[in-house]
Formats: sequence, C-alpha cells, structure tokens
Amino acid sequence: DAETVASLEEVIALLTRQSRRIEGEIASLIDDDPLWARLDRTFRSIKGVASRTVARLLAQLPEIGILSNKAIAKLAGLAPMANDSGRRSGRRHLRGGRAGPRGVLFLIARLAAKYDPHLAAFHQRLQAAGKEKMVIRIALARKLLVILNAKARDARTEFANAT
Repeated sequence: DAETVASLEEVIALLTRQSRRIEGEIASLIDDDPLWARLDRTFRSIKGVASRTVARLLAQLPEIGILSNKAIAKLAGLAPMANDSGRRSGRRHLRGGRAGPRGVLFLIARLAAKYDPHLAAFHQRLQAAGKEKMVIRIALARKLLVILNAKARDARTEFANAT
C-alpha cells in the first residue's frame, strides 16, 4: 500500500534525523572533555574503530584504561568463566559482563583484523589451529579489548602527566 509505505518512510526519515542529531551531541560531549577527546583519538588510531565504537565504549565501559586486562575482559564479558564442580571440569564459557561493549567488540574485532597485521596474524594462527568460528571471534574481541585497554591506560597516564 503506497500510503503505508509513505508513512513508514516518514517515520524512518524522522528516526534518521534524530539519530544524526544525537550522534552530533555525543561527538560534542566527547570533544568538550579533554580526556575523552584524547581517548577518542587514541582509539581511532586503530583502523576499523569509528566514532560510534568509541562513544559506546566510553559510555558503557568507562573503566577502560584503569583496570587490568583480566579485569576489563571480565567486565566486558570476554573472560572464560569456570563452571566446575567436584571432578567435573569442562569447557569455559562466557557469561556475565556487559553485553553492549561485548557486542561492539565482536563486530569491530573482525573488521580491525582485516587492517591490523598483528590481529590478522592472530586470526590466521587460530584458524590454522582448527579453532571454532565463535572461539576465534571471542579471542579477537578480547585481544582488541586488551589493545584498547593498553592504549587507554597510556593515554590516561599522558593526560595526567600533562595536567
């Protein structure tokens, strides 16, 4: 029905305008805060990490750069958790953590592996070892998170020394 299609297109156009306006406001907030602006530049130095990724990570994982790699991986839900009891010992599965950053990291990690030679080599090693697709995705996401955490830690240290 043409009327229904026109109505849906109006709603989509409205949502698109609102989304762009909100993205602009978020970018403005990041630019206005000197630490966040430095973290934005630092994160975006990794090819494949865009402004939306940075905004989501800063909003949903503000502890990045402050915690250890193990702690940040656990907080993001990228650390394998033991579920052992008595003699039973099985595979470690992901559970808990923050789903938002984990989802973003899953999406961005594979894209970043296309451009970053270290992540690409890591991906190739895992594939050659016969690892399952999901295990590779998790490992790439965790490795990317560790890299981002280290870069954030260095950027926070530089910022603290500069002020």
